[in-house]
Amino acid sequence: MAFADNLKQLPPVTHLAELQLLDAAGNVVATIENKPGKAGSLAVYAALATKHGSINVAAAQEGLQLFAEHTESARAHPGSHPNIDRLQDIIASGQALAVKLVMA
Repeated sequence: MAFADNLKQLPPVTHLAELQLLDAAGNVVATIENKPGKAGSLAVYAALATKHGSINVAAAQEGLQLFAEHTESARAHPGSHPNIDRLQDIIASGQALAVKLVMA
């Protein structure tokens, strides 16, 4: 299924201003804002966090499937899709990230 089709299956994120990703020490290591060009990633990460409790290896693997065609693009062009690169890093390292949802 294409990324656009996958997004239609995820819960809406209109109530969120952003999502913060935190390392094991509680430091914010990344923020995904609810703005054009990022809202899709926000929806994916928010859904994964709700389902898995964090962005762990299982969540990251599912996330790569949800990003669909963008995952292949990210593999071919490292750095062009940082939110997908992060999922690949989590799979490689086994280091989960906690998620903090910031309401709009």
